[in-house]
Order: sequence, then C-alpha cells, then structure tokens
Amino acid sequence: MPRPRRPRPPPARPRALSPFRAACLVVAVLLGSWVFSKKVSAKSPALPVLAAPAGARAAAGGDQDEPPPSTTPRPKGRKAAAAAAAAAAAASASAAAAAAAAPPEKKADKKDDEKKPETGLDYAVERDNEKDLPSDLSDEQKRALGADRTGVLIQREGPYRSPFAHPRFGGPATAKVSLVLSNVREFDIQKGSFQADFFLTLSSDKPMPEGLKLTFPNGSEDSSSQLADKPQFKMWRYVATFHTPIDLRQFPFDTQSLNIDVEAENAGVDQIVFEADQDHTAFDAGFDVAGWSVASLGANAKKHYYPARFPHDDLYYSRYRFAIGLERFGTSAIFSVYVPALVIVLISLVGLWVPPEEMEVRSNAGAPMLVGAVLFHFSLMQALPATGYMTRADKLMVAVYVSLLLNMISTWFFFLIDERHHNLVFRVARALIPLMTVATMAGGMLL
Repeated sequence: MPRPRRPRPPPARPRALSPFRAACLVVAVLLGSWVFSKKVSAKSPALPVLAAPAGARAAAGGDQDEPPPSTTPRPKGRKAAAAAAAAAAAASASAAAAAAAAPPEKKADKKDDEKKPETGLDYAVERDNEKDLPSDLSDEQKRALGADRTGVLIQREGPYRSPFAHPRFGGPATAKVSLVLSNVREFDIQKGSFQADFFLTLSSDKPMPEGLKLTFPNGSEDSSSQLADKPQFKMWRYVATFHTPIDLRQFPFDTQSLNIDVEAENAGVDQIVFEADQDHTAFDAGFDVAGWSVASLGANAKKHYYPARFPHDDLYYSRYRFAIGLERFGTSAIFSVYVPALVIVLISLVGLWVPPEEMEVRSNAGAPMLVGAVLFHFSLMQALPATGYMTRADKLMVAVYVSLLLNMISTWFFFLIDERHHNLVFRVARALIPLMTVATMAGGMLL
C-alpha cells in the first residue's frame, strides 16, 4: 500500500530588512562607489576645465557670461574617459592660443584722465623767416637768431618771442615770498657751502601757474615736502645745500653773506613775479650758527636775464634772494690771530736787551721766533681757501716778518763793525728797533 505523501510546507516569506540593516547597506554601497571612483580617477588623467577664460571669450567674440551647462552625456569607461580628456586638452589649448593672440586689455591710466597744465610750448609755432624776422637785420644778427635753421619755435603773440613764454596767461601773478630759516648746518668756509632748513611760502594776488616748480640757482635740494598747494597759496619745507661767495679780505674780522636764491623753473615774468615779504622774513626761535654771530637779515627780488640759450631767448625770470650776514666773534678773532702774533714779536724783542758779550744768546732769541711765525701763518692758511688777495691776517703776518727781520739785522750788525762800537750799536738798537717794530705792527693791523 503506497505511503501517503506529506504535504510540502509553504515557502518561507522573506524577512523584511530592519532599518539598521538598511542604513548599513546604503553606507556600504556609497563607500564602495567612492572607492571605485578614486581608483578610476587615479588611473585616468584629470579632466581639464573646458571653459575658456573670460578674456579669451571676449577676444573670440563670445559673450562674457557663463556658458550653459553641457548636455553631452559623460563617456563611460577608461578609453572613453581618455578620449574625453584629450579632447578637453585640445579645446583648452585652442582657447589659450586665442587668448594670447587677442590684444591685451588697456588699463585705465589715472594720469591720462588728468588734464595736463598748459604751458607756453603749447602755443609756440615754427618760425617763418620771411614773416617773423625783420628785413633790416644784419648777417650777424640773423646768425644769432638762427636764420639758417629750421624748426625754430617762437611765440607770435605777447611781448616775448621765447617759446617758454605764455601769451595767453592773462598777466603775471604777483607772489609775495616769505622765508623762515630754521637752521643752518655744516657751514664750510673753505668750500663756501652750507645746508639750510627753511619754510618757503608764496601768496599771490591771482592764481599762480599750474604745476609751478621752484629751483635754487645757487644750490641743490636735499629733501622737500609741500604743505599747501592752492592756486593763490603754496608752502614748502626744504632742506637744501647752497653755495655762496666767500670774502676774506677782512679776516679775522670778516663778515660772510649766506644767500638762498629761489627762482621759478618753468615760469617767466609773464606768469609770475616775486616780491619779498619783509614782514614774514625771519629766523626760527633759537636760531644759531656755531662760531658766528648774526649781523644782518634781508630779502629782495629782481628780474634775472640769462644769456641767449637759443634763438629768441628774450624771457626774464623773477628771482628771490634771502641773505643773512654772519660775522666772527671779535674776542675769538683777537685771541686766535692777533695775540699769538704779538707774543712772537715781543719774545723776539727781548733779545735786544742781551749784551753784545752774549752774542750766541742774542742770536738765538730771534731765529726760533721766525720758525714759530712761519708755522703759525701756515696753520692760518690751512683753515682758509686759496684767495687771489691778501687778508688782514696775511698783512699782520707780513708785519711780524718785518719786525723779526729788523731784530735780526740789529744782531747781525755786530758782526760788521768793530768791537769798539758794540756798546753804541747796542744802545741805538735797543731804542730804535722797538719803535720801528711798533710802527710796523700798527701798519700791518690797520691796513
């Protein structure tokens, strides 16, 4: 009898994933995808950016806005990725070549936007010899005006023919110049130079020329700072080195004048005229120059004309001069020059009272003083520059040499006469030589 079959159990229903298992599965999938993408990117070259720079797009005529996102499907696989990378590199190279071929964009220059001040050269024209030169000029005058040259510039308007004149400025501005001297340093009497620190102010009755530049004809600027720059008011602080003429005729009682000359570099008398402001010409508080006393202070302005530097150079320039007078201290001059010279002479006169029997002592009283006088004169000359004239100190030293010579002659005279007359010569020399020495020294000090 067949055995009855057992009924098969129904298939088991799949168990539902718990939330925790589902989260772990999602994390595992994402982590695997990230690892796979890292391996692919490490083996294949990096894809360059396909978008060209904004300048290249503008040079190529395209819109400078961002391009719309590409709708081309991304290639799959390594070969496709390599092909896409090569195409992207070629596109990038062409875009770079287009950017290099395109002209560079011109940056805005602030100086171009600023309006440059007008100068006289803007109105200068090339000279026409037939119209602009008088017909009655001599050949020498024509050569002086460069009649055989071409391209000579002149002004056909205004009272001046110089190309630096400004015929349409509308009359010169009268500027009062004020100068306050703060300090004078490094006054070198051998070189005639000194360094000055001062404030310079211009106040005019009408607007001064635009871009006015000042220069120092007798010096050079070391540093400067402009404190005010208005059409009718300008102020600077300068530190400059100047050179001034030295007069040593009255040395050691000499007075030296330190000059500061100021001139407009780019404007003649048709644009600006200087006028010294005496009320605001002064020294700073505590002003002092080592070894000197201030004797005078003054300022003036005048018109300066340069010799013709080019044809039709007929323009005058206004020049301002600030001058201070320095004199040596009298006490210092007496003790440094006159006292040593008188001591040398007096010591030499002592030998006149030495009797003829002590001739060796008498002769030695004058010779060493001559050596001392020469050395003292040499030290005076070393402190002064070479001059083409004699100073008062030089005249004094000449008197010293003459006095020493008289003393030595009185001593040598003893060797020329008989011994019977030595006492007579001794008495006459002792009375006469001092008088002659006093007259000689007085002449040397007063001349």
